Amino acid sequence: AKITTGWADQKVIREIMVFLHQHAVGTARAVRIFKTYGTDAVQVMSENPYRLARDIRGIGFRTADTIAEKLGIEKTAQIRLRAGVSFALAEAMGNGHCGLPRLELIALAEKLLDVPATLIESALHEELAEGTVTADRVGDAECIFLAGLYRAERAIAEHLQRIRRAPLPWSAIDADKALPWIEQKTGLTLAASQAEAIRLALRSKILVITGGPGVGKTTIVNSILRILAAKAVKLLLCAPTGRAAKRMSEATGMEARTIHRLLEFDPKAFGFKRSDENPLDCDLLVVDESSMVDVLLMQSLMKAVPGTAALLIVGDIDQLPSVGPGQVLADIIGSGAVPVVRLTEVFRQAAQSKIIATAHAINAGRMPDLTPPDAEADFYFVPAADPEQAVQRIVELVSKRIPRRFGLDP
Repeated sequence: AKITTGWADQKVIREIMVFLHQHAVGTARAVRIFKTYGTDAVQVMSENPYRLARDIRGIGFRTADTIAEKLGIEKTAQIRLRAGVSFALAEAMGNGHCGLPRLELIALAEKLLDVPATLIESALHEELAEGTVTADRVGDAECIFLAGLYRAERAIAEHLQRIRRAPLPWSAIDADKALPWIEQKTGLTLAASQAEAIRLALRSKILVITGGPGVGKTTIVNSILRILAAKAVKLLLCAPTGRAAKRMSEATGMEARTIHRLLEFDPKAFGFKRSDENPLDCDLLVVDESSMVDVLLMQSLMKAVPGTAALLIVGDIDQLPSVGPGQVLADIIGSGAVPVVRLTEVFRQAAQSKIIATAHAINAGRMPDLTPPDAEADFYFVPAADPEQAVQRIVELVSKRIPRRFGLDP
């Protein structure tokens, strides 16, 4: 009986594979499709091949659309139009957006799907009714969001409120004693703006510290960490990338991990082991380079922060944005819901760097000094008349000038 059943199963699998290959699906994808749908694979694909884009990682709308075309599904079919609405939002997501104004979405979907706007409107109405996408107002504009991203943004706000409402995890610290102590320990004299930021951090459940390069963010974070470590506060440090985490470790002398490592990413389950059911064990979580954290990763991180812990978010909103959707740091600052320290004073040592001076000039809307430096400097302006010349200059810099300057073998 087992042999008979096994033979019958293999026959079904063979038929499915033949069907998939006939419709331009390679073996690797065919195996994934079979693992997802089992013996219903042919039926699912025949009825709605666009489910593949929704259900199977690595298969996008374009692939599903090619299969649909081979199956004879019309360009104006409702299943194609509805899948196309989510596809248009996913394309916008690739450019960092969590949603789009309704009219922009319809125009984009019209272009991507090559069908009239009236048909897109009808499909959008059905997608809204089913809850695949969500509508909300942003200012005066009605916007449409992928439901998952919309929920993630709301979840971040709810988690921040949950953390903010709970009491501080450490007993009151006398800043008038702590500040002279940290100055004596580090040998640094804190500026008034830095001292005020530390005072606020010692009494805040959530605090954002933001500012450009050279404004003393690292000095402030170091001081806060050393004061709290002396009070036996349990600290966790993280950053979105390996390089940022390494830099944070070097600057603080404490272990800093990537957010994925901190949350214990599980590649098999494609999720995190740390969550509200298995929260992080800390009294203070410090998130550095937070401008690079996207909505979905921030949601996972906030979910894992216990209500008893405090949160220190550090970043520069004018620096690299997140690769994924959203502008979490800018939105948290813009919300006015949590205290924010905005640092603007560039300290003397940092002011000697032309990179830092140039960055602050650009942020302030001033034309930076582009004249060639008299001596060695860390910033050089290399003019180029057009993109083609720019490419040539970059190749020359990387292959000749930089290796020559630093004695490297190109």
